[in-house]
Amino acid sequence: MAQAGTKKRANPIALVREVRQEGRKVTWTTWKETLVTSIMVFIMVALAAGFFFIVDLTISSAVKFVLALGA
Repeated sequence: MAQAGTKKRANPIALVREVRQEGRKVTWTTWKETLVTSIMVFIMVALAAGFFFIVDLTISSAVKFVLALGA
């Protein structure tokens, strides 16, 4: 870590070299892993949408019932 009073000069070539080195360290997923994960996300979104639809329908029915009592 550089001290507060000193500035390290930026070297664009060194930056590109370091970025490439870090990119090689990354563990990239395979197409199969990406596909399976994407399908799982879509399934979970559909389940969550269904759950909230049912909850919304239930609460809506309860509110309508309560309001009908007062009319």
